[in-house]
Amino acid sequence: MRKSLIYKLSLLAVVGFGILTGCGSQNASGEDVKDVAASVNEVRAKDTIKFGTCPGPYGDMIQYAIKPGLEEKGYKVDIIEFSDYVQPNLALGKGEVDANMFQHSVYLENFKTEHNLELSNLINIPTAGLGIYSDKYTDISNIPEGASLTVPNDVTNLRRALKEAQNAGLLTIDETTDVTSFSEKNVKDNPLNLVITPVEAAQLPRTLQSSDLAAIPGNYALSAGIDLDSAIYKEVLAEEMKNVIAVQTKDLDSQFVKDIVEVVESEDFKDVIESSDYAFSSFQKPDWYTEKWK
Repeated sequence: MRKSLIYKLSLLAVVGFGILTGCGSQNASGEDVKDVAASVNEVRAKDTIKFGTCPGPYGDMIQYAIKPGLEEKGYKVDIIEFSDYVQPNLALGKGEVDANMFQHSVYLENFKTEHNLELSNLINIPTAGLGIYSDKYTDISNIPEGASLTVPNDVTNLRRALKEAQNAGLLTIDETTDVTSFSEKNVKDNPLNLVITPVEAAQLPRTLQSSDLAAIPGNYALSAGIDLDSAIYKEVLAEEMKNVIAVQTKDLDSQFVKDIVEVVESEDFKDVIESSDYAFSSFQKPDWYTEKWK
């Protein structure tokens, strides 16, 4: 990438000199100059890669597992943290960040359709699963009638949480309901008469003080200092529920995007993920990762 930049800058210098001496037409056409200038500007614009993320482990994953590899390639990496699940995609759609890493592909697909954004899943990453936590109960089979359950209030993670409550044997949901319109009203059978309350995902750890149960996505559990292994029920992630790096669709063939993928697929990335120095080793790994690293 840097050699290409030097070549383009050299060509611009030659063209500029030719124009000043009245010989520009012998070196390159006006269109050539515009094309080279635009290409150089594009390269310069991606000397810095801005990553959007949310509170929790994925900012750390960018910091320790991705940023060093991109810096070795000559990029400066800025990590921008957002406080909710909405702003990172809006910022990516506006070009305020170049990539984001905080969401699974089901949420991404639903969000980009709802907001008419041209965003694409680049690659799946190791992911902390959702868990059902409680400060009052240690066994999911001992939950009493009338217990309170807090769940994420965004539609895809609300369904995800209630699907895990179903897998845990607490209730039954109507799985025929489209994910975009799913709500707690789509619980078909609630034998324990659980009181289900949707809450902004970032606030779910705080609800453990007042509710009997809380279904908390892994990133928010970790950011609140909750040990993932303390969950009384753990989600087993389907591939589409593992988190992704997202970029603007128009950037899929850009060099900086190819460099991000190369870093994520590198042995250095794997070594950080597997290190006992971080929380990532207990994360559920994407299929490509387990196939590559066995």
